[in-house]
Amino acid sequence: MTATDEEGHILMRISTEFIFRIIGAIAGALLGAYLGQQLSIVFEGPAETYAFVFALIGFLAGFILTPYLTIRPLRYVTNQLITMPPERLVAIIIGLFVGLMAAALLALPLSLLGSPFRQILPLTTAFVFCYLSVIIMVSRQNELKTFLSGLRISQPGNGNSGDGDGSTPSEQFILLDTSVIIDGRIADISKTGFIRDTLLVPNFILSELQHIADSPDPLRRGRGRLGLDVLTNLQNEAPIPTKITDMDVSEVREADSKLVALAKHLRCPILTNDYNLNRVAELQGVTVLNINDLANAVKVNMLPGESLNIKIIQEGREPGQGIGFLQDGTMVVVEDGSPLMNKTLNVTVTKVLQTSAGRMIFART
Repeated sequence: MTATDEEGHILMRISTEFIFRIIGAIAGALLGAYLGQQLSIVFEGPAETYAFVFALIGFLAGFILTPYLTIRPLRYVTNQLITMPPERLVAIIIGLFVGLMAAALLALPLSLLGSPFRQILPLTTAFVFCYLSVIIMVSRQNELKTFLSGLRISQPGNGNSGDGDGSTPSEQFILLDTSVIIDGRIADISKTGFIRDTLLVPNFILSELQHIADSPDPLRRGRGRLGLDVLTNLQNEAPIPTKITDMDVSEVREADSKLVALAKHLRCPILTNDYNLNRVAELQGVTVLNINDLANAVKVNMLPGESLNIKIIQEGREPGQGIGFLQDGTMVVVEDGSPLMNKTLNVTVTKVLQTSAGRMIFART
């Protein structure tokens, strides 16, 4: 989202809230005036004074509280529905329908009871049945998703059946995040053939990349321009197609939230190096492809007792240790290696340690 679009979105939200505030203030003033007239009769005071004071209080209360009672709760519910996984939304709708049907069947017998039970119990039963049905359906949403997927696959003439009926499966996408474009390794990975799906770059990601490229900070500007060059390389030289799409989620402002919501809509994974986006997407049921995880997975797996050549380039944290690095970036800690600084040694692996930051190899001369 560009700065101009964001300013327009903010102005539209402010104008909408202002209109609702005015309507709420007028309604509050009318209600306050009516309440003031009634109180003037009870307390035998001047009706005009009571009406004016309570109308002013109602006007202020309506002007301040109206957005918190109308537009803001509605906006919150809308954002929750947009970011909600499709299977959960379907489960809630089915649960409400089942609960209302069960309550409707009991409404007639309950209405034959005496007062006040016939007025209270039908509404209470509807609320309880809807609540229980929604809880049950949401807890079984994974089974519901599997059942609906089975129905869709078993339909005759389905394009995804793969029975040689001449139909082609729908195009599959992988959404690219800003971090993975700036990283640059996606251009090399795309040429290896391991990725077959179409790479999709939303316009709001492209706008964010352009904003980084126009940054006054030289480092950020350089990374942004590198990202634009990577996109050009993907479109012109990569064997897989790379597309720019206008698809957007206007109800969400942040680029990461838009990306997650769009991935849910398209039912496609997100390719990213952003740790926070990775966690948020996984919590919301979106598949994440992380290049850092891929890089760690393809590093050479060394076993204790194997030999390797390593150049000691710096001292280790402990006395006497020397540090070197393999070509893939794996750190090698060599015991008694610090006296052999800037020399290439043949060392024997003693231990391999896998950490969250990567793989470390301990060796001795």
